[in-house]
Amino acid sequence: MSTQTSTVPAAAAAPHYSAEEKRKRVFAIVAASSGNLVEWFDFYIYAFCAIYFAHAFFPQSDPTVQLLNTAGVFAAGFLMRPIGGWLFGRIADKHGRKISLLISVVMMCGGSLVVAFLPTYASIGAWAPGLLLLARLVQGLSVGGEYGTTATYMSEVALRGQRGFFASFQYVTLIGGQLLAVLVVVILQQFLSLDQLRDWGWRIPFVVGAVTAVVALLLRSTLHETSTAATRANSEAGTLTALFRHHKAAFFTVLGFTAGGSLIFYTFTTYMQKYLVNSAGMPVKTASYVMTFCLFVYMCLQPAFGALSDRIGRRNNMLLFGGLGALCTVPILATLHHVTNPYVATVLIIVALAIVSFYTSISGIVKSEMFPPEIRALGVGFAYAVANAIFGGTAEYVALGLKSLGNETSFFWYVTAMMVVAFLVSLRLPRRAAYLHDEH
Repeated sequence: MSTQTSTVPAAAAAPHYSAEEKRKRVFAIVAASSGNLVEWFDFYIYAFCAIYFAHAFFPQSDPTVQLLNTAGVFAAGFLMRPIGGWLFGRIADKHGRKISLLISVVMMCGGSLVVAFLPTYASIGAWAPGLLLLARLVQGLSVGGEYGTTATYMSEVALRGQRGFFASFQYVTLIGGQLLAVLVVVILQQFLSLDQLRDWGWRIPFVVGAVTAVVALLLRSTLHETSTAATRANSEAGTLTALFRHHKAAFFTVLGFTAGGSLIFYTFTTYMQKYLVNSAGMPVKTASYVMTFCLFVYMCLQPAFGALSDRIGRRNNMLLFGGLGALCTVPILATLHHVTNPYVATVLIIVALAIVSFYTSISGIVKSEMFPPEIRALGVGFAYAVANAIFGGTAEYVALGLKSLGNETSFFWYVTAMMVVAFLVSLRLPRRAAYLHDEH
């Protein structure tokens, strides 16, 4: 990993683009990020619909056991992410970004179709939960590879001098996928009865996900390739050997700040609704409204914080993320524990998510800028997937486990410690990382 300060004038980072070139690049960003939205919609719709279909695949009499089984299948998807990060990173570096993006969205579409039309336990017995698990493993593999390739492609195609701004749309669509999943479920709840949702209505979101994946596939088929024939032909392209032989420091740097980034992201997004209900005592519907609004604001913050990184540099963004995260996590979580006013809770969560935005808005670009093109997708995707599976995927389990032991505040300090790690690791970033190793 290179940590030297760039001597290239800042003005050189913002060349003149023709109107046609700008249009093509912006369209490419839209096409790539649309697939990202579909991927995350398909992945998270499972969690939001589990309460309605758990009985169909796990016919135990105890609803809690049913939900635990569906949660286990959801967790299995996380475990596939490192494999997906490696596999799709290798494909993207060795055969091209475009083909990797196309394969990942096809796999997600296939997984959704399987779940949508999967017979229940009553029809095919133990094959039902087995096939459900298989579908989720395929989707976990897909979403594990989606992040690295999308981050790489969007960073390479974005307008130079505005890469932070344009690359931020990866998380705009990631959060948007979660919000869209919630919205679809809410709409179904308005038109279908509980019995209808449990009987067949839960299948509708998976059909929607599969159809939208086809649209994303068509959009992605128009993308132009950003990697060159020379980099793809490199004998070390997409290999773990090259990654750990020549770029081990960069890999572990990315692993370090992604661990903290993933942990705090899941703390203040997916876990926060449960925290408001179980710890703060807020009504379930109120907590749902609070989190839906907070996630919408969080989504809208990403371009602003991405543009900020174009002004102050990625390193400063990351240092602000780690520093503010370390200072504010315990006070915010401790205060939320005793807050019953939803408006106060909303403000506190938005403050926390604004701090997280220093990281998520540039998550892809800051990692992409650390690797050369022949191992860029692999370096970004594999490091992200490993850290995400270990720290992000376990955030809720660690939090609930510590709470069950009567030591909930330890989780606050655990997140804080990882923010300190993120801050220290970010000190290794170049002071001016405005350029990728190659230009397009």
